[in-house]
Order: sequence, then C-alpha cells, then structure tokens
Amino acid sequence: MNKNELIKAVAGKTNLKVSEMEKAINGTIAAITAELKKKGSVALVGFGTFKVADRKARAGVNPKTGQKIQIKAARVPKFVAGKALKDKIKK
Repeated sequence: MNKNELIKAVAGKTNLKVSEMEKAINGTIAAITAELKKKGSVALVGFGTFKVADRKARAGVNPKTGQKIQIKAARVPKFVAGKALKDKIKK
C-alpha cells in the first residue's frame, strides 16, 4: 500500500473527504518527522513507537568492486511495533 492508497482507505473508514484525509496524514507525518529531528520519539499506544537510533561507524564492502570501505556513523529512524499490533498480526 502506498501513501495515496492509505489516504483513500482511511478516508473510506472515517467517512471524511479524501482531501481532508490527505491533509491529516501529511500533518501526522510532518509532526512525527519534526519530533524525530529533535531526537525525540512518538509513542502510539497499541500501535508502536517511532524513534531515532544511532548507527555506529563500521567497515563494509563495496558489492561491485569488493573493495573495503568505511561506512560513517548515522542517525536513522526506527519503528518498534507495540504488543497490540504484534498480537493482531499473529492471528
């Protein structure tokens, strides 16, 4: 499912206009992104938590050439599914 399909699916479940739902989803994504930029986290109880993880620098290999390279440290977004979401998917 892509973003447009998500917007239409949520609009159908909430009886809201697609344009209104697009604004709501875009706003949600913007708010989550802004919080992660501040190294914060967003916890949606029963769904999961969006947070930032620090990835250490490490050695790697260029798959095309086989040459060893150094991969820089980076901050990356991470999502951890909540227990309720995990339980619903198991069924």
